[in-house]
Formats: sequence, structure tokens, C-alpha cells
Amino acid sequence: NKLTSFLVVAASVLLLGCYPQGPEFTEDLDIVLTNFEDEYDFSSKNTYARPDKIVKITGNLVEGDDPKFIPDATAALILSQIDKNMAELGWTKVDVSADPDLLLTHAAIETTTIYYYYDYWYWWYGGYYPGWGYPSYSSYTTGTLLMGLIDPEIIGGNGNAVLQWSGALNGILTN
Repeated sequence: NKLTSFLVVAASVLLLGCYPQGPEFTEDLDIVLTNFEDEYDFSSKNTYARPDKIVKITGNLVEGDDPKFIPDATAALILSQIDKNMAELGWTKVDVSADPDLLLTHAAIETTTIYYYYDYWYWWYGGYYPGWGYPSYSSYTTGTLLMGLIDPEIIGGNGNAVLQWSGALNGILTN
């Protein structure tokens, strides 16, 4: 449902703020969240379809901005891993025209965190003294992959598709 999807995205964004002085290791930025409908019978389903591109959440489609996509080489790595994981769980990928049991949707968000520091003090023969100062900064970029499984036969009260499973993966994108 919309609340669940919102909570997954909100938790991902909030967890990005857990490192006010910055992460010490890239593993500190890896986060995985999942949620699913308790009463949904996943065992009766075995096929899925998904888009061949991963949309990058940017701009405003309502205002007429064109959708952006993550680079094809990066998307190919992610999508092949998704397909491998789904196959290991017993799922079969089919074309959307083959009337799949579930639709797997995915999108990506990219966030860059910049730390800026300006030091007004300097060291001089045994003590700190005010000085001209010098600026320093560092930055890192994280990415979040959002995924959802939708049963095309289940439509919510508002006429929108209902997520039966949702997941978010967050990790570092820069070295």
C-alpha cells in the first residue's frame, strides 16, 4: 500500500542521516529494507516481468520533464542480479505480453552528501591562534534502488496498483 511504500522510502532517507560526521567505511552505507503483504499467497505465483531499464527519480514528470535512466551498463549488472536472485527463488522471468503473475518495478535515487569545513585557527609554536583559515570539503554519493512486486489483478480502492512486496537497497556509489 502507499503507506508501506512511503515508509520504506522515508526510512531509507532517514538512515542516510545516521552518519553526521560521515561514514568510516563504505559498508556503513549499506542498507536493505523489505516489506510484504502478510496475507498474499506468493507460493501460488511463479512468473514475473520487469522493465529493461531502471528509471532514475529526478525532475518532475508532471511538469513535463523527461524521465532519466541509470546508465545501461550499471542497469545491466543490477538487473542480471535481480533475475539471478528471482530464479534462485523459483521465479521465471517472462515478457509482459505473456500475462505474468507479478510485475517487478524498480527505480533509483541518487544522493550526494557534501561536508564543508572552514578552519579559522592554526598551530604556531605550542598553541592555537586565530588565523586566516582554510576551507576543506569532502563528499560521497549513495544510491537507493527501490523495487516492488505488483499483482496486476489487484487494484486498490483509489484505482492504483497495490504493492505486494517492496524493497529498498542503499549503498555507496563513489569510491
